[in-house]
Amino acid sequence: MTAPGTGPRRRSVLAAAAALPAALLPGCSNGRRGDGGRGVLRFQSLAWQKESVDANKQLVAEWNRRHPDIPVQYVQGAWPTVHDQLLTSFEGGEAPDIIHDASDDLADFAYGGYLADLTGLLPKRLKDDIPRRSWESGTFGGRIHGVPFLQEPRVLIADGVKLRRSGVRVPTAGEPWTWEEFGEVAKELTGGGGYGVAWPLKEPVSATLNLALSTGGRIFRRRPDGRVEVRFDAADQVVPRTIHDQVNVARSAARTTLGMGGADTLPGFFAGRYAILPLGFSYRQQIVQQAPKDFEWTVLPAPRGPGGADQGVSPQTLSIAADCPRKEEAMAFVDFLLRPPNMVRLALGDWMLPTGQEALKAPELHVDRYGWATGTALADTLRAAPAQSVRGYPEWKDKIATPGFQEYYSGAIDVDELRRRLVHDGNLVLARYQR
Repeated sequence: MTAPGTGPRRRSVLAAAAALPAALLPGCSNGRRGDGGRGVLRFQSLAWQKESVDANKQLVAEWNRRHPDIPVQYVQGAWPTVHDQLLTSFEGGEAPDIIHDASDDLADFAYGGYLADLTGLLPKRLKDDIPRRSWESGTFGGRIHGVPFLQEPRVLIADGVKLRRSGVRVPTAGEPWTWEEFGEVAKELTGGGGYGVAWPLKEPVSATLNLALSTGGRIFRRRPDGRVEVRFDAADQVVPRTIHDQVNVARSAARTTLGMGGADTLPGFFAGRYAILPLGFSYRQQIVQQAPKDFEWTVLPAPRGPGGADQGVSPQTLSIAADCPRKEEAMAFVDFLLRPPNMVRLALGDWMLPTGQEALKAPELHVDRYGWATGTALADTLRAAPAQSVRGYPEWKDKIATPGFQEYYSGAIDVDELRRRLVHDGNLVLARYQR
């Protein structure tokens, strides 16, 4: 799970990362440590919940007991600052050896030469266990730079009582609501001072782009010459129009939640002000911890479109620094950390889904309690996020798309102005990264 209330990517972006001088590349430094290449391997983890931190630390301790000749040091990182912290440590030759991050943060690091090419280092067991669709999220320029291991579908968390009393069809993973049906359901659940849905869109870009896969939207298209361009065609607009109309036309979605993070909407959800919250799967943990004892809630799949129920995800990843002096040993630790039983422990600790096919078979992930079975049933619909390998995406997102979507969802601009900003202004940004 990402840090509370911060969204999928939580950092300011330095455009200078697009064209780092050769003197700063790892292979051009005079060496990062004076240890002869035989020192302790540093593993920087971004786990932040107690269950997740405990699972990571326990696995590091288990590794060290079994491999005293390859000691690993646990280093605590933080989601809100990881991008800039890594950029600084890469430039200074002091990056951790094993790096926990998210796949949508890797492109500039991978293309900049900071991350090791893992393609020839991966054990066959690990490579075969994780499906190709997941490997795509850690692959840049045809090379694997990140091992995807945890992923989080977006789901609908619904007030069970309101849902039952409304009489609407309850969707299943096999037969979700369509986006049109979801719009009608939101209207049906609106009334009595409450709203059918609350969209927490403080960080609107990832949610919008990833859900748009279900309607055939991709936003980013790669041209025959390999360059990426932004488009905002009809298929890309279905999800944004649905959210905009729920807020501004049908009034079935609360305007006040547009600037909130997911956790900020939970008190209103428990108080009955919202019937449905579109959230990441891992928010279930906070609901379990915070909901009143008599509050009834359920997990439903996200709506589907003409593209099916597919949605984009940016899995959590493990990478190895390009200047790590013990890459084979570092990969051995990654392989240990991601063995099926261990991957299950990490998934349960983060309330997310493992990418490994063997880990996904674990009975603990198929129980109805807390909606685990619903989430696990969505694993086959998860695809690499559309922006995954786009250089310049962080700047496009922060400077162009985030304010654009925020203004559109609030009703301050129309869809034509949104399109102009995303496409015209956005392509000017991306062009700087593709010279």
